[in-house]
Amino acid sequence: MAFAPLFAKGARRAAVALALAAPLLAAATLGGAQDARAAEKASLRLKWLPQAQFAGFYVAKAKGFYEAEGIDLTINPGGPNLNAEALVASGADTFGLTGGVESHLAAVDKGMPLVAIGVSHQKTPYAFVTKPDSGIKTLADFKGKKVSTWYTGAQYTLKAMLATGGVGEGDFTLMPQSVSLNPFIDGEVDVATATLYNELNTLKSRGLTDLVLFQPDDFGITVQRDTLVTTTDTVKDKPELVQGFLTATLKGWKYALEHKAEAIDIMMKADPGMDRKHQEAMIEAIQDVMVYGKGASDGLLAIDFDSLQKQHDILLANGVMKAPVDLKAAFDPSFWDKVPAEDKKL
Repeated sequence: MAFAPLFAKGARRAAVALALAAPLLAAATLGGAQDARAAEKASLRLKWLPQAQFAGFYVAKAKGFYEAEGIDLTINPGGPNLNAEALVASGADTFGLTGGVESHLAAVDKGMPLVAIGVSHQKTPYAFVTKPDSGIKTLADFKGKKVSTWYTGAQYTLKAMLATGGVGEGDFTLMPQSVSLNPFIDGEVDVATATLYNELNTLKSRGLTDLVLFQPDDFGITVQRDTLVTTTDTVKDKPELVQGFLTATLKGWKYALEHKAEAIDIMMKADPGMDRKHQEAMIEAIQDVMVYGKGASDGLLAIDFDSLQKQHDILLANGVMKAPVDLKAAFDPSFWDKVPAEDKKL
């Protein structure tokens, strides 16, 4: 009996404490629910299968950078039969990493409601390669040779580069290039096209370490590639989503390039079947093409309008576009401008 008053007093204290805590608990629960509702689903369509070329996106997701911006992001791989521009324009994906400036401008020219919010590769990420015994030492030596390239815009870069050396379209044989480099390795073509981060490493791994490279940038032709796009409606209706996505993406790329071993660990989890050494070489080459020009001076994914204008004029001259494209409408740097410098500069 002596314990009853004490028990009653303890019970009253517990009841009072519970009553005081209830509003706080409710508020916390409501806040959690609001946070859950704030996580907006979005998707990113890549231009190809998982590889270190896209490390920044996978790192941003793995490190929770998108989640911190209230975005539940799904990364969808690309492939040979998938077109990132078309998938984003149709609304199937929220964002896309497209082939490059040339494919983006061509898509806009066709009326696709797309806008680019960042450009990954600040210099041409591919080169035209030949063997030392081909006799090709200068652009003039391309005359009478067989040259293979991708018909995705690279053919226009090739023609523009050769034109600076007085080589016209009828002076060489142009052939479409498939995924395989065997025709070049076997000597069926004299010059092939190779990305600095993929095919070039493949050729080196097969013993072709003394190749002669013709890089368009050395002849005043710069082709920026891996363009990050979304739709004009998304920019207009969901600017917070676009800003959060780009902010998290830049943080991811900066982290990936400053912690390459960890970035490759993350990529290997995305696709354990990849060759790690190849991916390690790829991310080094990716840094080289990303941290260049404005990518070095201003920050990763910067939009260089001077370079864009030159590319635009080459594409227009080659009939890729029916009419001039308004670059200020096709490329929107406003979201990139709002990302703090410390989150986009190495």
